[in-house]
This record gives sequence, structure tokens and C-alpha cells, in this order.
Amino acid sequence: MTKKQLKEDYQLKERFKTESEVFDKRVLLILSGFIRKGMLQTVDYPISTGKEANVFMATAPGGKHVAIKIYKMETAPFFRKEEYLEGDPRFGRIKNSDREIVKAFARKEFKNLQICEKAGVHAPKPHYLTENVLVMGFLGEGDLPYPTINMVGPLHGAKDLDSILDDLRKMYKAGLVHADLSEYNIMMGDVPYLIDFGQGVVLRHPRAERYLERDVAIILKYFEKYGIKRDLQETLKWIRG
Repeated sequence: MTKKQLKEDYQLKERFKTESEVFDKRVLLILSGFIRKGMLQTVDYPISTGKEANVFMATAPGGKHVAIKIYKMETAPFFRKEEYLEGDPRFGRIKNSDREIVKAFARKEFKNLQICEKAGVHAPKPHYLTENVLVMGFLGEGDLPYPTINMVGPLHGAKDLDSILDDLRKMYKAGLVHADLSEYNIMMGDVPYLIDFGQGVVLRHPRAERYLERDVAIILKYFEKYGIKRDLQETLKWIRG
């Protein structure tokens, strides 16, 4: 079976993986508001699921595909990640409630994607956000999302690693660290695209440098499996400029 067939089989399964999940009334009102205002035409089907959020494909005016990320209100995983909010000066006054923490992570991802867009990083383009519902650019071909790199491996050899490291450098220069980078949140299109920025922190965060070192170490270790090697300390020095 070819890589393309494996990708399509996986992604077709993802369409049905969340069929049994029901939108709550508040999310339905937000989505219907997007449609009523002409921001969306339709919400089509799920393309990925996770403990923290589900992502759906939707159609915008003109037939263009977009992605809708809906953060879940069942927030046990988020409480273990409060460190990503506590040290971020942008989110210093978050109420200690499930709903407010989830909404803060959604806002955090939206703001981080805005930084990435301005810096020229390969990442989804942020469109708009209401509470825990984030609409962003769709990464894929036709109506199929790109696979993550853990599914298909590097498609362009060392060029993929160079692209990822260059994006990390652009982010660092823009004052941002991903803080949760791995082979599971890099999508492979014509170039690698970084996704899942909810945990991203600004450099003023007290653990920002530690998170950067962890991100780079994880990515270099992954590429070593394919015989593509870089020195960790030299890479960090280059990223930091």
C-alpha cells in the first residue's frame, strides 16, 4: 500500500471517529452565528480528534475549505498544563474555572498563530475566534487534510528538518516558543506545517528556554531515525541567533 493510500485510509476513518459526539448548545449557537454572518457556509465533518479538542472541516464563502478547532470543556488535561498560562504575561488574570481556562487556551492558540503568520512561519492562518471555537486555515489537498509526519515520515529528507528549524528560528525571533513540538503536530504538505499552538509561550515566560530546548531535542531525535543528524547545541545556538 502506498503512502498516499495509507494517508487517505487514516483520514477517512477520522471522518467517522467523532460522529457520536454531540455539539453542545453554546457551540451550536456560535457556529450558526458564523453561518448567519456569512463567515461560513457549512460545517462538514470531523478530520481529527484529541483529548483537548476536535477539528472539523468547514466550507467558507466561495467554496474554500477552513478548519474549525473546538476546544472541549472537559478540561482535566488543561489543569495539568496551567504552567503554560501562569508564566505567560498575556494571561495573568485567568479565573480558576474550567470554562475560563479552556477559553484562555483557545485565545492563546489564536494569538500564537497571529504571531506565526506575521513571522512567516508555516502554520495554519488564524481567521477568527469566539470563546472555545477557533476558525483557521485548512491544511490539505482537496478535502483531505495533510498527514502528520509520524504517519508518513520526512517526504523531502533533510529539507524538511531545515524547514522546521527555520520556522522555530522565525518564531524565536518573533518572541514565541511552540513548547509542545513533536512528530505528532507537524503536518506534511509541500513543506512541513507546525500545528497545535495552544501551549506556545512568549520568551518572557520563565520556562521558555527550557521548552525550546525540549522542542528541538525531540525533533532532532525523531529525524535521527532517518539518518538525518544535527548537533543539539549548535542548532540551539543558530535558532537563538
